[in-house]
Amino acid sequence: MSNTYRAWGWTPGAGLEGLKLIDKPMPKPGPGQVLVANQAIALNPVDWKICEWGHADWHQGTVPGVDGAGVVSAVGEGANLPLGTRVAYHQTLSRDGSFAEYCLLDADLVMHIPANLEATAAAAVPCPGLTAWQALAKIANGASRDVLVVGAGGSVGFYLVQLAAQQGWQVWATASEKHHARLKQLGAVGVFDYRTNDWQADVQTALGERPLHAVFDTVSGVHAASLAYLLGYNGHLVCIQDRQENAPLPAFSTAISLHEVALNSIHAHGRLLDRQALKVEGERLLQQVADGRLLAPHRLDFAFDALPQALRQLKDGSTPGKWVTHLV
Repeated sequence: MSNTYRAWGWTPGAGLEGLKLIDKPMPKPGPGQVLVANQAIALNPVDWKICEWGHADWHQGTVPGVDGAGVVSAVGEGANLPLGTRVAYHQTLSRDGSFAEYCLLDADLVMHIPANLEATAAAAVPCPGLTAWQALAKIANGASRDVLVVGAGGSVGFYLVQLAAQQGWQVWATASEKHHARLKQLGAVGVFDYRTNDWQADVQTALGERPLHAVFDTVSGVHAASLAYLLGYNGHLVCIQDRQENAPLPAFSTAISLHEVALNSIHAHGRLLDRQALKVEGERLLQQVADGRLLAPHRLDFAFDALPQALRQLKDGSTPGKWVTHLV
């Protein structure tokens, strides 16, 4: 094993333009850690956002990236994973991330990849798949089975529509028109174009007397608040972007519940049982993808050396799909 590895290093205040390909010293796993040689890296919106916004724990040369897949190349004390084990992972934002040839990880959160699943397919699952699972886990059964996924054309929404339909919810969705046919194939009973002025009225017309039991919003906290009136009594407003700092409806009215989804927070605030549950669920999602029971977004391939350009295209949003690179 070499003493150094290639990685994309971050520059404070420089955004995506400040990402530079650098050599970093090869780290050694500490207790409970594993070193993974990356075979595939997937991009997520959080990646370009944190590159532009910055992070309290980042400094010159910090490596961005939360999702990857590869093989265990070194283990620390107490990490019971054989060398060569194929794993996928979601990395904390507080340490060097996946935009590199190697990544140092907590062993209790890496997920085994099924034998019949390629690394590129596995790398595309953790962040959007686990976010969708966490969002869906927020809601309890209610009088209505109708739920709305807002922004279902993105990777999180893509998985969320499928997982909700599998659990027996009647799923409605919003997305640009180019996604409508695909989302209906995945289980949505109706899809509305969010760019039309009257889409919310169209949702109410389609529902008739039935209220929405849950709204999953992937846009913003402000946008989610504007949809609260669509929910019925004891409904659920689930924010996948931002959170509700103030109740969007008067007290003692429809008594809706407000939820935030923060996948990366598990690294700092999750206890042992939380981490175990996340690992189990991640491996279940990977198995579903391997079996064809859960379909992944269309994959967009890019070269590792062109990673900043791929991040810019992800931010632009004009090309739908999941950006993934394969490392030789």
